[in-house]
Amino acid sequence: MLKWALIFLVISLVAGFFGFTGVSAAAAKIAKILFFIAIAIFVILLVLALLGIGAVV
Repeated sequence: MLKWALIFLVISLVAGFFGFTGVSAAAAKIAKILFFIAIAIFVILLVLALLGIGAVV
């Protein structure tokens, strides 16, 4: 998920550099959403791991 967030961030930066502000804003918004979803999933899994609730290998 973070990989896709970074890809959209790069797309946003390149589009902004070339003057495509609409594309840049949309890509930045998508990158921000994906980043926060990845952080939320990380925090949930971290809490579950600390509580010992998880898959037993």
